[in-house]
Amino acid sequence: MSNIEYPIAVVALEAPPRARPSIYPEPFASRMTGREKRVLGDLFGLSNFGVNLTNLVPGACSSLRHAHTKQDEFVYILSGHPVLITDAGETLLAPGMCAGFKAGTGNAHQLVNRSDADVLYLEVGDRSASDSANYPDDDLQAILGKGGKWQFLHKDGTAY
Repeated sequence: MSNIEYPIAVVALEAPPRARPSIYPEPFASRMTGREKRVLGDLFGLSNFGVNLTNLVPGACSSLRHAHTKQDEFVYILSGHPVLITDAGETLLAPGMCAGFKAGTGNAHQLVNRSDADVLYLEVGDRSASDSANYPDDDLQAILGKGGKWQFLHKDGTAY
């Protein structure tokens, strides 16, 4: 049993933003400028899945376009109109819309804010061990290692 005390409830927009804007190595981390995540799942000590409240300013994106091998992902749009980019093309999303990304399909995805207003959405993903992610548009792959830390590699397997 842990001695850590977690809150019972919080106002999500008052939760502290993640200190480090991106875990990507450069030159990719700087492409995440304008994205702010509030890591709600960690705030409550959740270990089986993560929940983030994410804000994208105009011109920002959710992530590099990627697909997971083991982790399912889900997004729910609270406000704004992001463009969802998948292997099937582009889909304009609106408040109340949601999208899910089944692990292992190879269907890479990302949200991009091409509007002139902020986009706010919830993202939920499981924390499956031995996950990896492919980034088809970039020289990048990621492997979830021991302790839940991502290791980023070039597509040829060399480390960043």
